[in-house]
This record gives sequence, structure tokens and C-alpha cells, in this order.
Amino acid sequence: MSSPDPQVRAARNLADPSPEKKTAPGRPGGRGPVVAVTGAATGVGELLTARLAASEEIKQVIAIDERRGEVTDATWHLLDVRDPAIADKLRGADVVVHLALDLDLESDPAARTAYNVRGTQTVLTAAAAAGVHRVVLCTSAMVYGALPDNDLPLAEDAELRATAEATGVGDLLEIERLGRRAPRAHPGLHVTVVRPAVLVGGTDTALTRYFESPRLLVVAGSRPAWQFCHVEDLVTALEYAALEKIDGEFAVGCDGWLEQEEVEELSGVRRMELPSAVALGAAARLHRIGLTPSPAGDLAYTMHPWVVSVSRLHDAGWRPAWTNEEVLAALLEEVEGRHTVAGRRLGRKDATAAGAAGATVALLGTAALVRRARKARRRI
Repeated sequence: MSSPDPQVRAARNLADPSPEKKTAPGRPGGRGPVVAVTGAATGVGELLTARLAASEEIKQVIAIDERRGEVTDATWHLLDVRDPAIADKLRGADVVVHLALDLDLESDPAARTAYNVRGTQTVLTAAAAAGVHRVVLCTSAMVYGALPDNDLPLAEDAELRATAEATGVGDLLEIERLGRRAPRAHPGLHVTVVRPAVLVGGTDTALTRYFESPRLLVVAGSRPAWQFCHVEDLVTALEYAALEKIDGEFAVGCDGWLEQEEVEELSGVRRMELPSAVALGAAARLHRIGLTPSPAGDLAYTMHPWVVSVSRLHDAGWRPAWTNEEVLAALLEEVEGRHTVAGRRLGRKDATAAGAAGATVALLGTAALVRRARKARRRI
């Protein structure tokens, strides 16, 4: 899923290149579907576009984004996915994989929701108008909710019990609602929903930032369980969906999960345990005064299990290329040198001070920032 820069989104480029300049050779007379990918210039969208363009099972790839990407063997259309003109660009496509989502922690929440929800609405309506028969949506296993009574693992058809209290989860729940409604509003349109576990590989989320802290925050009495999904495995799962080897709603991730103790042993990072009231209260206050990008609701996903079965993909013949241990190692390598306390990125000097302070790491490491903010308000 891409996380387009808000300024890039605002400056739409609706001047689509001429067909002579943008049309890839394709596979005339070739078998397989024509697949359109939104958010095709960056992130998961770029990886999927490249994979589909190289596949003998795909007749043609239509790439849609606000700027041209690096995949030359695709037909590019440059526009905002909220533009109704996207219907014209989707004509001839059999399947649309919608990956133009903004899940950036630093995005304005209202603008992020407006982009994600309106974009999904427009793509679903445009796909139906263009005669597309399937749309693939990518949300997250976070929609199941992180709750102390969750089964380990959750069945893929388990009730979605998440709330809108965590970053972007409200958007994802609304996207799923739109996906369920679309076939009723547009008979003949089918919707597939893909729900990855903790996504790793060029991603920046509240959950990946958890591993940038000098200590791993553990809430007393909680039962964390970690299941990862490498972007390469997500891309192959999305390819399965695009080729209609699987449909409906399904999860994607590594097999099994890691307990918190295993994560600490593998990472070599020690824990800092805090009472629930302290951790949640501090997280809420820090977010309220603007010192951290993550709301307190994000903490639930580090406290309670939300591991999901990937049996539907297994039944379709798919297997993950990565294990949880391998993805965790890749994540630790990726975040090396980054320093985060309570979801807030620190400079090297601040991080050194936080590490030396010992008991002030994790949420309590921001206490000095809170005091500084209060003093600044008094001076104003």
C-alpha cells in the first residue's frame, strides 16, 4: 500500500500522456486477465506492478498513480484515484487491485480519511461503470481488533471487533464496509479483501516503530503475540487474488506467531514493563498534546493477540516465503540507527540520553518533553 505525500496528492497531474508514449507492448492475443493497480508508483503497489508485468499469466498491466513509476512494461495513467475520470482508464480491465491508500503516521487524520474513503468509493464505482468484474482491496488484520479474549489464531471469518481508536483502523473498517456493500449496489462486481498481519519491508507504522525503542514496552498483565507479513509475501498473495486463485476475504502472513519472550530473545532488546493505567494514560496524554503521532489505541496491538489463520491461502496452494523469525530479523536490520520513544522519532543525542536514563525509556522517556511543552504554554 502506498502512502502518497499530501502535497503530491494535492498537486494532481491530470495531463495523461498520449497513448503512443505510455502504452506498453502488452501480450497481443495472450491469455490471462488485464489487471489495473492503483498506487502503482510506490511501495507495495510498485512491487506488485513489477511482478504482474513480468508474469506470463497476465495479459496487460494498467498502472495508475499521480506520478509515473519505474515499471516500463505497464500502461501508465496519471491521476488522483478520487477523480471520476478513472472510470475511463479502467475500461478493458478485468481486475483492479486498489493500493492507493495513505497510512502515513504523520498525515493529518481528517485528510487521510478523506483520501482513503473517497478514493475507495470512487474506485469501486468506477470499476463497476467500466465493466470490471473484480476489485481487490488491501486492508489489515488489525480490523479483527486486538482483544484479550481473541482466539490464537483467529479464524479468517471471525467477527471484526476493532474500533477506530488506532491509527488508520477506522479508515480500514470503512473500506471493508464499502467493499461489502459494493456487490449489492453493483451486481456483477466481486470484491476480494486481503488482510496482512504486521507488515514489514519499507514500511513505517506504529507497530514497526515499536522496535525502534531502546526498550520494548510491555504492559503488565498483557499477552502479546507477534505475527508478521513481509511485503514480498503480501505481493504474492495479491497476485493470487488478481489471478482469481482465491476470492472473498482472507488473511496473509507468516505461519504461526512469536510470544513476547521470543521477540525479546531474538531481538536482544530488553523489556520495560508498566502498569496498564500508566501506559495507556501516558499514551493518551502525549498524543493529545501532539508529542506522539500514535493514539493510545495503537497500544492495544502490542498488548493483546491478533494473530490470524492463513488457511484460505494455504488451501489455494500459496505458502509464505518468510518465517516470523526471518521477518523480525529483517525489521531489526531496517530500523537500525533509528531512535523512537513512544512512537516519536528522536535525534541521536536525544536517543543516547533516553538510553542512559534507563527508567525513562519507552513512554516515560517523554516526560521531559511533556514538562517542556507545559513550560512553553505558560510562557505564551
